[in-house]
Amino acid sequence: MVRKSASLKGFMVGTVLLVCIVIVFMLIRKSWFSPDKEAVAVVEEFYLYEQEGEFASSWNLFHSTMKVRFGKGHYIQDRAHVFMNHFGVETFDFRLSEPDKIDHWKMSKAGPAMKNVYKILVTQTYKGKYGNFDLKQEVFAVQEKDEWTILWDYNQ
Repeated sequence: MVRKSASLKGFMVGTVLLVCIVIVFMLIRKSWFSPDKEAVAVVEEFYLYEQEGEFASSWNLFHSTMKVRFGKGHYIQDRAHVFMNHFGVETFDFRLSEPDKIDHWKMSKAGPAMKNVYKILVTQTYKGKYGNFDLKQEVFAVQEKDEWTILWDYNQ
């Protein structure tokens, strides 16, 4: 009888310990790999590429509907021309707001509805031949085929 009680106690302690380990693992996973953090990470990655003038790499982070809007070659050429040549700057600084989750969102009136989208305000600070100025744009991040991607708003 004593052996059964001791083994039952050991089983209960082991079960409680296992449940605690699973809970701790889930909390760590949620804090490190939560969707809002992943959305911010892809937006940050996008603007780090843009900051370095690596427009081909930033274009690769676009959602497929954005890639349809901009061919890769056109985007690379246009982005460098407008921002770097016209503004007379080599690079820029940027900061990101906290993400806001949007349950349903459309990139444009005719576009498909998307679920679980994160809106992040990006403020780019330029220091160029025309002085210092900030450019603010709401950027949207959504998962597409298990990858986080970037979208811009074309609603009017």
